[in-house]
Amino acid sequence: KTDAGLYTCDIGTDVAKSKVSVQEKPTEVTKQLEDKTSAVGQDISLSCELSKPDVSIRWYKDGKAIRKSQKYDLHQEGTRAVLIIHDSTVKDS
Repeated sequence: KTDAGLYTCDIGTDVAKSKVSVQEKPTEVTKQLEDKTSAVGQDISLSCELSKPDVSIRWYKDGKAIRKSQKYDLHQEGTRAVLIIHDSTVKDS
């Protein structure tokens, strides 16, 4: 059910009309990523919170897109987006 549409106020001798459109609020990051320090070989987990669940997101490192692989695990749990960097090395900094 949507609230958008054409609304009218009819008094018999005259009619007032209003066109209503409802726009969804844009998704926002509600909890930022935190800086992490890790020992070599450890898995590193980064996560951020979003204002809406199941939003399409992309992860980047130094401007390059990160894809799911043996190195990176990307998933979402409701409003939480998670990146896990497996078996970290100095190059992951």
